[in-house]
Amino acid sequence: MSNSEFILKYGCNPQQKPAKIYTNNDSLPFKILNGTPGYINFMDAFNSWQLVKELKQITGLPAAASFKHVSPAGAAVGLPLSDALKKSYFVEGMDLSPVAAAYVRARGADRMSSFGDWAAISDIVDLQTANILSKSVSDGIIAPGYTDEALEVLKKKKKGSYCIIEMDWNYEPESIEKREIYGVTFEQKRNDVLANEDMLTNIVTNNKDLPENAKRDLLISMAVLKYTQSNSVCFVLDGQVIGVGAGQQSRVHCTRLAASKADIWYLRQHPAVAKLSFKDGVSQPNKDNLIDQFLRDDITPLEMKDWADILNEVPERLTAEEKAEWLSNLKGVSLGSDAFFPFRDNIDRAAKSGVKYIVQPGGSVRDDIVIEACNEYDMVMSCSGIRLFHH
Repeated sequence: MSNSEFILKYGCNPQQKPAKIYTNNDSLPFKILNGTPGYINFMDAFNSWQLVKELKQITGLPAAASFKHVSPAGAAVGLPLSDALKKSYFVEGMDLSPVAAAYVRARGADRMSSFGDWAAISDIVDLQTANILSKSVSDGIIAPGYTDEALEVLKKKKKGSYCIIEMDWNYEPESIEKREIYGVTFEQKRNDVLANEDMLTNIVTNNKDLPENAKRDLLISMAVLKYTQSNSVCFVLDGQVIGVGAGQQSRVHCTRLAASKADIWYLRQHPAVAKLSFKDGVSQPNKDNLIDQFLRDDITPLEMKDWADILNEVPERLTAEEKAEWLSNLKGVSLGSDAFFPFRDNIDRAAKSGVKYIVQPGGSVRDDIVIEACNEYDMVMSCSGIRLFHH
């Protein structure tokens, strides 16, 4: 095997053999430091790498992503965490570097979906980040480098089989990209557009007050959408994704999915969740699963039968009124959409989950109806003119 190709065990499924990745250049732009990444691992790795690299370029902050099946479950930049978030993300008492904080935030967006994720980090992975990953169910990581201490920790993960890729930061692919579907080759210019504040200047609503933190969050949403399977909608707050609706055929279903995830993200910070007392030895995934069940409306007694084995005391669940009261405090959320909103129902649903700022391409024949809906909620909406479909 040369430096320009890597033979894979199989493709997307075990029956898809032979399989390999290769380049027509002299060498591939990465090194495998540990493990044996597979076809899907590499797809997640390269998509997630592009995302975190762009987030770093856009914000100047360390960035991280948690990828599953070629879409981000979460993404974030390295801002400090509140005490409530630390408790919600199970990192109380930990000293978090900006790089570690970025990954904790990225994984915290949707902890259920991040189970068995592929991690991407824009900066050198330090020991604090490696320690977080060592306790997480994760398949692999891509980053521009690792400290010796971090690499030592990560190489022990998954009984020594954890996939670790070192990516060349300076690598830039050719401007024309190709792919083959059913024996037919597709060719297009690579989507190299980088989200920037000029895309936020066409504010079409009556309210034109767009603060700096909202600009940052809207740009983050656009970068995330660029690497999320379409249709897609992304909710962002305080430098991190809090809900993604990916791969839905209807845009309102994207919005509903992203909003429901944002609601769960916020409800995880409710005092009733913080008071849940787990028995010693309960694994992190089991804690995440129980919290998800605790917050669901459709939970059945059969699903609750093991709660007494996991919790020191089984609590009363939150009522619909208690949830609504808590969610009424979720405000200032930014929303990005990869294509225009065809109807106002997206705006109505977004408003229920605290959305205040929106960026979308615009161009619908019903733009006026969507703008009117935003005005009714006193939202700020910018039409970027940039569609971000990803397939």
